[in-house]
Amino acid sequence: MNTTMIVTTILIVCFFSLMVGIGIRYRKHASNVNGFVLGSRSVGPWLSAFAFGTSYFSAVIFVGYAGQFGWNFGIASTWIGLGNAFIGSLLAWSILGRRTRIMTQHLGSKTMPDFFGSRFNSKGIKVVASVITFIFLIPYTASLFNGLSRLFSMAYEGVPYAVCVIIMAALTAVYVIIGGYMATATNDFIQGLIMLIGIVSVILAVLKDNGGLMLAMQNLSKIPAEASNGVTWESGAFTSFFGPQPLFLLFVVMLTSLGTWGLPQMVGKFYAIKNEDSIKKGTVISTLFAIIVAGGCYFLGGFGRLYSDKIGIDEASGKPIGGFDAVIPTMLSTLPAILIGVVIVLVLSASMSTLSSLVLTSGSTITIDFIEPLSKKEIGEKKKMLIMRLFILAFIVISAVIAIKQASSSNLFIAQMMGVSWGALAGAFLAPFLYGLYWKKTTKPAVVCSFIFGVGLEIVQLLVSLGVLDFSGSALLSFVFRNSLYSGVIAMVGGLVIVPVVSLLTQKSLVKDVDKMFECYHDKKTVEVTDSLGE
Repeated sequence: MNTTMIVTTILIVCFFSLMVGIGIRYRKHASNVNGFVLGSRSVGPWLSAFAFGTSYFSAVIFVGYAGQFGWNFGIASTWIGLGNAFIGSLLAWSILGRRTRIMTQHLGSKTMPDFFGSRFNSKGIKVVASVITFIFLIPYTASLFNGLSRLFSMAYEGVPYAVCVIIMAALTAVYVIIGGYMATATNDFIQGLIMLIGIVSVILAVLKDNGGLMLAMQNLSKIPAEASNGVTWESGAFTSFFGPQPLFLLFVVMLTSLGTWGLPQMVGKFYAIKNEDSIKKGTVISTLFAIIVAGGCYFLGGFGRLYSDKIGIDEASGKPIGGFDAVIPTMLSTLPAILIGVVIVLVLSASMSTLSSLVLTSGSTITIDFIEPLSKKEIGEKKKMLIMRLFILAFIVISAVIAIKQASSSNLFIAQMMGVSWGALAGAFLAPFLYGLYWKKTTKPAVVCSFIFGVGLEIVQLLVSLGVLDFSGSALLSFVFRNSLYSGVIAMVGGLVIVPVVSLLTQKSLVKDVDKMFECYHDKKTVEVTDSLGE
């Protein structure tokens, strides 16, 4: 066993011992559905903000997106991280945070499908939304296993990729099933601290490895960029303000930033936050966290082409040999053993927090929003908890199998898998959720149309990515289905247009008691003078 493996093993054992210990400590909070899923809606600003941030950024970002878009855009990929911070975190908290917390408590909703069912008085919408959530969180989870296992393979040479996936799946199952939301949130805080320290350390080490920031930028500026049509651009494209592909960059920023507004595992963090003060503080903390972690990841990825000699480039496609997912691991393989161990724990922290959020969301929504509504008999609290844990286990197994299968495919790399998942969920849910919180006139038919449009578009995208469909003969369709990023953004923007248009055409189907639902925003509360100066 070499030095890297020894250091990495020690850090990982310490990491998992701490995570499992916290899970055991908080297991009493997971004795009922409300505690298991929402932490009894009593989570403070630091835990909520870090839970949001660590669920947002994972191995998919660090390995998949940072590798691919750093390679494509150079230093301009940092804009993606800044978009994640200001659109995906700051605006998300400012626009959705408070209203989500108030209305979901008023309606008694525990999940996003549960909100749809109560807000639009429809058991059918609730069930369909739960199925969409469960199905499309699977490829996202599989992509997490994929990215994480690639880094483990780098640290543990000779260990098969499938073995890494299986080990990670087993550890995730234990970690999530023992704890609940409170254990997850506490672990997220610790994992977030590791991510902050880790990303700063790695950036400094990589820059030092390349002679410092200025020399690294100079060397990067000498590399010519190639357009998709094979035309070579002038050198300096990878150090330019918006990079060689500004339009593509804009679509990436939109999907990865605005998309969080419609993701059940992200919005669910607002359900559990404690009070008004926690929302205000959480907004600032979450934004600063995103600037450092997301901005740092994409900034790091921007130097990927400096390692072209180690990665190797396919002359036919111009892409790195081994795919974009090999870029970041190759960059990090040159670091000292201690830093490689830190990176493994960094990505492990990011991924475990996201994985726990995803499996909690999938297990809870399939139980609360699918099994329970369709059950003819009332399901007791203990039985709900058992069903939830069984579905969490099933979800992890399915995701792990897909991750192992995906490793042998050259078509669906990490970013594409995540793009399909994000595109379908955000395309289907973002508009109905946003309008449902703010606009009384949002109707059930409009929600259904948004579901069909968002999911339908991404199913077609998946078929295109797999090579089943080919739209090369149509300029418009080729643009829409160029990749999951383009179709995902179109699904989101399309939903924002479809929902108000269809709602205005179907006003007769408005929920009768919608005024009572919105009264929660006008309830008067008495607070201490330390919280409000008054008039």
